[in-house]
Amino acid sequence: MDTAVAAGSFKTLAAALKAGGLMETLSGEGQFTVFAPTDEAFKKLPQGTVEDLLKPENRQKLAKILTYHVVPGRVLAADVVKLSKAKTVEGSEVQITVQRGKVKVDNANVVKADIHASNGVIHVIDAVILPR
Repeated sequence: MDTAVAAGSFKTLAAALKAGGLMETLSGEGQFTVFAPTDEAFKKLPQGTVEDLLKPENRQKLAKILTYHVVPGRVLAADVVKLSKAKTVEGSEVQITVQRGKVKVDNANVVKADIHASNGVIHVIDAVILPR
C-alpha cells in the first residue's frame, strides 16, 4: 500500500485503510492484488458516505468493503482478462468482464493496470465496488 500512497491519488483509500485497521496487513508480507479506487472514485459515493465509514463504530463495515477490493495473490492484467470472477479477501467474488479490450470489475473500470509493488500488484479503478 506504500506504493499506492506514494502515487498521490489514493489519499482517501489510505485514510480508509488506516481507519479500517488494514494498512499494516496490506503493507506486510504476502502477495495481494488490489483494485484500488482513486480519490475521484470515492467522490462518486453519496455525500457523507466516506465520512460515515471512517467513524470508529463503522470499522467492521469499512474493513468488509476494503477487503472486497483485494484478491489474494499477484494477478496481473494478462491473467485478469482471462477471468470471469475472482474471490476476494472479504470472501465473496467480484465479477470481471472484458468488452472491447476494457476490463470491468463489478461496476468499476480498470483505468490503469499492473502497478507493481513489493507484495503484489495494483489495478486502479474508477469506482468503489461494494460486496453484495
